[in-house]
Amino acid sequence: MEPVLADFSTAPAGLSNAVVRHHRCAIAPTHVAVGAGGHLKIDFTVGEDESPAEAVVGVTVLGPAVPVEIDLNGETVAEEFVPVPDGTPAEPREHLLTLPGTSLTPGPNTLGIRCPEKTEGLLRLRAVTVDLAGDHRARRTLTARTDPRALLVFHTERRAAGAAVWQPAARLLLHLDHGDRSAPAQLSWRTTDGAESAVALRTDMSGFHGHYRAADGTTGELRGTLADRGSLPDGDEGDQARHFTTEEEHNGAWHAAGELRLLLDDGSAPVERLTWTDWHGGTASLTLRTAPAPAALRDVTGEVTGVEASDEFDAAGEVADNLLRKGYGKWLAHEGDPELEFTLRTPVAVAAYALTTANDAPDRDPSAWVLEGSSDGHTWTVLDSRRGERFTGRFETRTFPVAGAAPYRRYRLRVTENSGSYETQLSRVQFFDGGEAPAYAPDFIGYRRAAGAEPTGYRGTVVGTREEGAPEKLLAGDLRETARRLHDAVHLMERLGRYLD
Repeated sequence: MEPVLADFSTAPAGLSNAVVRHHRCAIAPTHVAVGAGGHLKIDFTVGEDESPAEAVVGVTVLGPAVPVEIDLNGETVAEEFVPVPDGTPAEPREHLLTLPGTSLTPGPNTLGIRCPEKTEGLLRLRAVTVDLAGDHRARRTLTARTDPRALLVFHTERRAAGAAVWQPAARLLLHLDHGDRSAPAQLSWRTTDGAESAVALRTDMSGFHGHYRAADGTTGELRGTLADRGSLPDGDEGDQARHFTTEEEHNGAWHAAGELRLLLDDGSAPVERLTWTDWHGGTASLTLRTAPAPAALRDVTGEVTGVEASDEFDAAGEVADNLLRKGYGKWLAHEGDPELEFTLRTPVAVAAYALTTANDAPDRDPSAWVLEGSSDGHTWTVLDSRRGERFTGRFETRTFPVAGAAPYRRYRLRVTENSGSYETQLSRVQFFDGGEAPAYAPDFIGYRRAAGAEPTGYRGTVVGTREEGAPEKLLAGDLRETARRLHDAVHLMERLGRYLD
């Protein structure tokens, strides 16, 4: 059976395998209000060759509590059912009823939901789903549509200052996911043409009201009504979303802060500045980089004249000097928290550094470390601090930025934690400066403040975007091992061909 979904949280309602009839009902932007003696009837279809054992009906309501009667094909299945306890705030609550499969008939079926006569108050229906037992497609679709992090599509109107009539405007697309389920309560943005907007959203995300200043300087009011919600689609709308890996600054060091997925399109120019406050009281503001990326970093690892390690596996040749060479050698320490100290020929302002994993044992990969710089080898300054890092492959190279560092002749890498082993290893360590170009330019900079906490620096780097017509990019790396394996494969195929001949 195709899943049945009637989602009344948007206008128009989202319907799948459902035709809805109503009596004594009021259609609101976020629900259907059923008055005393009123009802909804949802017609849906069951396949001719299907004989389900059970069906699961989901009813999502808004408080306060009122009784509900439910029937399927004219047979009462729930009488005077009160789905929301008294005193529950007006938040969506889903309630499930399991019905025998014999209640369904091949072909057309009708689910009735009634508000009994003489009921005080209104039954506010947010959504209705019907799934076969073990099949949760309708409920999963509903969850995606009602997730505060979903893609929201608003129909908008504008009213110029001093005007009496609202005029239709471009739709607004919004997707903001920064790792929790808190939806934005207030939102303001500026586009690259100089236009600015600020809105306050309803608690259920069904609409907003705000104001704007257009690129030509005219001002007015802005309002919107939720038209659709769901996951990011394929195609043009999905391509506009940007995915960042983010960092926060604490005590002068940057730490991984999760991911941010962002899409805001008001039909005009691209967004260059965005500020929001969520319903938990947190706030964030960021400026997005619109200029081209800076020139590539310059590898200055050749300036290293020596490296000392707190421990190394000398008997196997797995020593710290291997870290300075290209190839497949490695350094292994019989410690979970070893240290490496690098001495350079002259002081260098390191703008970034890279770590490359070794050939085996992923549990030996570093997961937390501190990079420090020193001019004399006695006084050390923290330049970068990492926790919860994860490498996903062997001989994988990851590069980490260092913001605004002064020139130092000595650099120390202190591994404070690895991925679970009592030993730690790396294949290579590299250092980079920025030459004459900026050493590192994140794709956004700004601040972030969690509810009740102090503000912190906030920055992010694009993980991936899709551009129409853009060619695929090849990740730079050491391809010698790949080439060797391809060469061996060619020889194997030649031998196999001779055997088959």
